[in-house]
Amino acid sequence: MSPVDPAAPPSGPSPAGPTARAPSSRQTVASGVPGATTGGADAEVFCSPALVLRVVLALQAVGAAAVLLLAPAGGWWSAQATTAFGLLLATLAWLGTACAARRLLPANPWARQAALAVAGALCGLLGWAVPAWAGLAPGGLRAAAGAALAGALAALAVLTWVDQRARRVDPAQTRARLAELQSRIRPHFLFNALNAALALVRVDPDRAERVLEDLSVLFRQAMAETGSAVSLGEEIELARRYLDIEQVRFGDRLRVQWAIEPATTPARVPPLVLQPLVENAVKHGVEPALDGGDLQIRARLRAGCVELEVINSLPAVASAPGSGIALANVDERLRLLHDLAAHCEAGPQDGPDGPCFVARLTVPL
Repeated sequence: MSPVDPAAPPSGPSPAGPTARAPSSRQTVASGVPGATTGGADAEVFCSPALVLRVVLALQAVGAAAVLLLAPAGGWWSAQATTAFGLLLATLAWLGTACAARRLLPANPWARQAALAVAGALCGLLGWAVPAWAGLAPGGLRAAAGAALAGALAALAVLTWVDQRARRVDPAQTRARLAELQSRIRPHFLFNALNAALALVRVDPDRAERVLEDLSVLFRQAMAETGSAVSLGEEIELARRYLDIEQVRFGDRLRVQWAIEPATTPARVPPLVLQPLVENAVKHGVEPALDGGDLQIRARLRAGCVELEVINSLPAVASAPGSGIALANVDERLRLLHDLAAHCEAGPQDGPDGPCFVARLTVPL
């Protein structure tokens, strides 16, 4: 693709124009996870619905196996119902306590484990006391001590599993980060952006300066270690800067529409998760088409989740298919951050204005 024609008139204002360049957004674009301090970040996992589901199912399975082995043949069903209720009550109470007190837990790992084990013992007592009060479980000091010990051991088992899972996730995050860097810093984009800025230096120096500023922010963000998550608002700001540069290159051939609900911007997403989708849309939907293409970026709330869509029109003659690395990397990093609560899907669809390609991300709010 040829550089920008210096004599070409500047394109009309886009949603990512100068009015969107608030200093505060520049300063916050590379910020990490708020509150992710030592001692608080590890406990964030206890607020994950996926973890709650796994722990509840695992402890229910252990309880059912124990009752099957130990309960008398005639009283198996009643013992199973009582055990299931007590386990569910104790498990939810412990997970709720761990989530609510995640900011108050001590930074020292041993002290944190001790505090959560004590909480597990107390929740185990709660899970025994309610059925015992109703006459459905044996009473006495021995039964109470057994319930407390079982609660503490279950808490330690869950903490050990969470710790081992975190040890496995860390290398995976590193691999995903390296793959993201390799796929995002593309030389052709750098060269085209610099050529566009050079073409504008004499005819529109202010616009050339904005192009270089946007390019600097994009590459600084790509090279920075920003932590595991940023806000969706920060990702949208980066995408606007990227499209500012591409708007200079393509002019009226690139037609962008934004539909961002303000309530969606606090959602947490991996860094540089939106820009690759936007870049793919420009590369495969706008660049091959002689008359350009349409690009829509939408974010809306759906049942307590944020649904983010990047939609691009398809050219009459399809471009060479990509490797799919960018989409696979986005999906991997979403699952590392939100586990089962997030997913990514992409594919061609029939839109109201003709065939289009839709990349859709769903993340919890």
